[in-house]
Amino acid sequence: MTDTAEAGTGGTPPNITVTDDATMKRAVGAAAVGNITEWFDFGVYAYLATTIEANFFPPGPLAQIGVFAGFAVSFLVRPLGGLFFGPLGDRIGRTKVLSITVIMMAIGTFLLGFIPPYSAIGIWAPILLVLCRVVQGFSTGGEYAGAMTFIAEYSPDRRRGFFGSFLECGTFIGYALGATVATVIPLISTPEFASTWAWRIPFFIALPLGIVGVYLRVRLEETPAFQTLLSESEEREGQQAGEGIKKLFVKYWPAMLTAGGLVVAWNITNYMLTSYMPTFLEDNVTAVGGQAIDTTTSQIIQIVILWIGVFVIPALGMLSDRVGRKPLLYAGAIGLIVLAVPILYILQLGSVVLVAVGLAVMGLLLVLFSSTCPSTLPALFPTEVRYGGLSISFNIFVSAFAGTTSLIMSALVLGTGWGYWPAVYLIFAGVVGLIVLVKLQDPAGKPLPGSNPAVSTPEEARELAASGAATRG
Repeated sequence: MTDTAEAGTGGTPPNITVTDDATMKRAVGAAAVGNITEWFDFGVYAYLATTIEANFFPPGPLAQIGVFAGFAVSFLVRPLGGLFFGPLGDRIGRTKVLSITVIMMAIGTFLLGFIPPYSAIGIWAPILLVLCRVVQGFSTGGEYAGAMTFIAEYSPDRRRGFFGSFLECGTFIGYALGATVATVIPLISTPEFASTWAWRIPFFIALPLGIVGVYLRVRLEETPAFQTLLSESEEREGQQAGEGIKKLFVKYWPAMLTAGGLVVAWNITNYMLTSYMPTFLEDNVTAVGGQAIDTTTSQIIQIVILWIGVFVIPALGMLSDRVGRKPLLYAGAIGLIVLAVPILYILQLGSVVLVAVGLAVMGLLLVLFSSTCPSTLPALFPTEVRYGGLSISFNIFVSAFAGTTSLIMSALVLGTGWGYWPAVYLIFAGVVGLIVLVKLQDPAGKPLPGSNPAVSTPEEARELAASGAATRG
């Protein structure tokens, strides 16, 4: 049950939101399943990059660049999705928009599995691949920021870090599932079937995931913060989207830049580990004079690290509720600057143990961001523009700096023969993160801007009211 209490109602103090654990579990599950769907697609695409290259592109030196261009194109349209879905979510509600985005993502991924190979339809194969990626990217532009908003607005103030971290558990689960399926199918099927139809099966799985996501989301009420906003402004759904966008860029541009800086540090690390490292370890490392390890071994190492991350992220999210978000974010940013070069050095030595250590360290730096950013970014914006502010800033910076990581790194590494470009990019990410952290006010334990204080039980609400701290964020 979620209740924003009014004065004298059931003995609960006024203007304090009470969200019980059962409702929070449903909210977390509904939000995380969309992230699982999104990252299941990314995991499958990254781990099947070589197969996609062979099926959808003509043989030649530009084929690998074409595969990563297909990956990057979805990020080019994400800001458009953010511009469309974000302000829409601030007008008609979080639940309605998130139900649309999750099924659109699933359909885009599902249809990719039906595209005939280049040998059958020629240039239409990469064209259809790009169109599917465009659908997936446009819907993703409204998905992740909306899911962050959704969980943050449902969460009690003192546990927002813990509950928000489960969104990134969905990221790791989705990617790990995609990577696991993509790795296992070739091992259990004949080479002929693996290269023709077996590799398509993971893309088909996305549709059932999307249907589950819609089912979970339509069963939940709107977030307490948005319900309060609607009650205070009954005509909100009639407002023009352009008004909210204009307000964001005129009044909230500092918050958008702060969000963008954290997104750069977080997501460059994310896409470096999840989308580029499989290709670097399988192919690019030998082009720079390094030694590769067995492809299946490197894939298994990465999958194990991702599954470990699923359990580490909530623990760090809970820790951030106690010590604050900034100490963990500082550790992640400084770690990128100090450790990027050593990580890339040991990844090129051809030792299974050292590759495992290097990827594990990179994974640890990633989870320092993944466990805290989902609860930090929503606190940068007030309720009336939170979905739009997050969607636009998140997707602009992801598209410009993070989503193109594989494409840029592959081009630089192969074009120059120097294996430390990934380290340079990780150091850049850490520096950007440090810059924005200097002035960031730690939001741990505080109400979201423009929202009522939120607690887990009526008893907490009465204690908060008695302490005189029950004021809107």
